[in-house]
Amino acid sequence: MGNMKIKYCFRLPDDTEEVFNLELDAESVELVDNMSESPPEWARLGFHQCPNCPLSKQTHPNCPLMLNLVDIVSRFDHILSYDELNMEVFTEERCISSHTTAQRGLSSLMGIVIGSSGCPHTVCFKPMVRFHLPLSSEEETIYRAASMYLLAQYFLKKKGRTADFELNGLEQIYKNIHIVNTTIAKRLRAASKTDSSVNAIIMLDMYAKAMPHAIEESLEEIQYLFTPYLKD
Repeated sequence: MGNMKIKYCFRLPDDTEEVFNLELDAESVELVDNMSESPPEWARLGFHQCPNCPLSKQTHPNCPLMLNLVDIVSRFDHILSYDELNMEVFTEERCISSHTTAQRGLSSLMGIVIGSSGCPHTVCFKPMVRFHLPLSSEEETIYRAASMYLLAQYFLKKKGRTADFELNGLEQIYKNIHIVNTTIAKRLRAASKTDSSVNAIIMLDMYAKAMPHAIEESLEEIQYLFTPYLKD
């Protein structure tokens, strides 16, 4: 099985193009050769370190998540969050194109980078990275996150371990992600001249904050789709 490759192409307002070729290891689902070799100060682990971070500065002088964001932040530092652009995403299965805002396009790109960065709090999102859906809506994100978590519980049960079908663990995952996103935003405010990268993270965090409260309500709203499974 070869490595997974995803290509993000942005046509900017000045008609220039920014292309990001992401390669993910087939087994670990982590980014390959994407970390900055000369990281800025804001990528140091101790610079606004997440309060829930389990890493130490002795073993990880740099934050693995931020190292994977350096290139994106630097290349979009002249773009405003509401600047419009054309975006194309190429995966092995399909091509998705959209005319959207910089913050929404960057949010989609940052989402996959964060999930495959090696951060201890984002490793649980590797299944969603593997089946990446660019520009997913809130409803799609909730459905995919719940499906991912419940499938994980199926595998746990098969191994004889306790499964959580009440989604309590998923709520905790998103509480941790909210802390991570909030801290990333602090770092990026110190790193960026414009607001596109910061607002891209804020968009991701909107889902993280809403998820614990929205899961039960949103899943109830789509229960009708599963009527064939619920018949006696």
